[in-house]
Amino acid sequence: MPEIEGSPGTSMHGVTGREPVLAFSVASPTVHTDPTAKFDLPVDSEHKATVFKLFSFANPHMRTFHLSWISFFTTFISTFAAAPLVPIIRDNLDLTKADIGNAGVASVSGSIFSRLAMGAVCDLLGPRYGCAFLIMLSAPTVFCMSFVNDASGYIVVRFMIGFSLATFVSCQYWMSTMFNSKIIGLVNGTAAGWGNMGGGATQLLMPVLFEIIKKAGATPFTAWRIAFFIPGWFNVIMGILVLTLGQDLPDGNLGALQKKGDVAKDKFGKVLWYAVTNYRTWIFVLLYGYSMGVELTIDNVIAEYFYDRFDLKLHLAGIIAACFGMANLLARPFGGFTSDYMAKRFGMRGRLWNLWLLQTAGGVCCLCLGLVGSLPLAITFMMLFSIGAQAACGATFGIIPFISRRSLGIISGMAGAGGNFGSGLTQLIFFANASFSTEHGLTYMGIMIICCTIPVSFVHFPQWGSMFFPPSQDIVKGSEENYYVSEWTEEEKQKGMHQASLKFAENSRSERGGKVASAPTPPENTPNRV
Repeated sequence: MPEIEGSPGTSMHGVTGREPVLAFSVASPTVHTDPTAKFDLPVDSEHKATVFKLFSFANPHMRTFHLSWISFFTTFISTFAAAPLVPIIRDNLDLTKADIGNAGVASVSGSIFSRLAMGAVCDLLGPRYGCAFLIMLSAPTVFCMSFVNDASGYIVVRFMIGFSLATFVSCQYWMSTMFNSKIIGLVNGTAAGWGNMGGGATQLLMPVLFEIIKKAGATPFTAWRIAFFIPGWFNVIMGILVLTLGQDLPDGNLGALQKKGDVAKDKFGKVLWYAVTNYRTWIFVLLYGYSMGVELTIDNVIAEYFYDRFDLKLHLAGIIAACFGMANLLARPFGGFTSDYMAKRFGMRGRLWNLWLLQTAGGVCCLCLGLVGSLPLAITFMMLFSIGAQAACGATFGIIPFISRRSLGIISGMAGAGGNFGSGLTQLIFFANASFSTEHGLTYMGIMIICCTIPVSFVHFPQWGSMFFPPSQDIVKGSEENYYVSEWTEEEKQKGMHQASLKFAENSRSERGGKVASAPTPPENTPNRV
């Protein structure tokens, strides 16, 4: 049946904007599935997958998912490969406590800059090039670790390897372009969580490689150097796979789509402007600094902490430390899942409350980890802290894709850089000198986490509300279309550059939730066809 002008088009899937909106009884609109799209998974009007099949390799959605998390996993192994071998490396290179602390800071400081750059690369060139080239360019620096001879060389090389952690930004950006907003929390949480497992896997892998090489006849001071060739080759292989098998967007690679005119070529200055002028961006930079940031800090200090404080063998300390990172298998996806679940029931306000609860709980457990003196209690609080912090990371990136449609890459990069900055700052204050013991540093870090989570209460979306305040009652200002299309000028709208934002606004109406009131959609704001 042909559509009548003024009636809801197929992209509206029955929503006219004239339905009554009752407090605590707003139904979330169903996600439209495009029946004409030829993909292995059902997709929405943006061709983003509306289902998440974890063990599928369906192209392009699930293939991209697996390439993304494995590449991020690989860079985590490389960046933190030195941490479980510090007791051996410090004897070989005569490292002081300050040298070890500075190297830990250096390992997460490099990616502050690379994550900022990666955000722009994703927005302008696409995540495939950004991920593949970075991971391959970082491989030589991993090989260089085998040849360092002093503290300064050790610190510089760890700094350079840390640049590779910017693959986190391409990972999260990629997922946000491939999967619908109703499942983005779970997908982002799983991809990043499984990638972060590299921080735990390297705690197991490197001591095992060290022991195997040593038993093969190498001296301890030679064995740790040879072991670094393994993560270096991991980087090379994954970079090639991402470049050859990856795809920027559901419909193809960004450059090809821009040449065909299917995707508008944006300007860096405007993309950056809408990222830095949105106050929500800066709050999430802080929040991620004390969820992901503290996780990176723990990856650097936890093995040495258990080794020294409880007089454990290196391999056993590595196994315990690995449990912290390996919890990402379930903890970060759990944070993304609870974010999606709370959004389904309570909308964006549920996502915000979920983030505050998870991150604050993690801070309390970190505080307790520094206070307890027995090994069983220390392991217990370490695991609870791990679950809280990692779940908060997943919950954070269940919200970030909604801050801006136009500047998603740069905002993801800024938040990711905030995680590294928070880690570097925390290590510099509490773990890089002798002013604090490691246990006291953990206690003070827990207090900082609790305090730095409070600003989440200031995040307010006019179309969805905040933790304590409802959405705007203005039918225009309180709409999804107004929020996302306001990032485009009238001239850009006339060229049709805002069409992707309109589609995203339509698909994000699920953030109204099923239990809280939200502003109705103004009937004139959404076109019959997008």
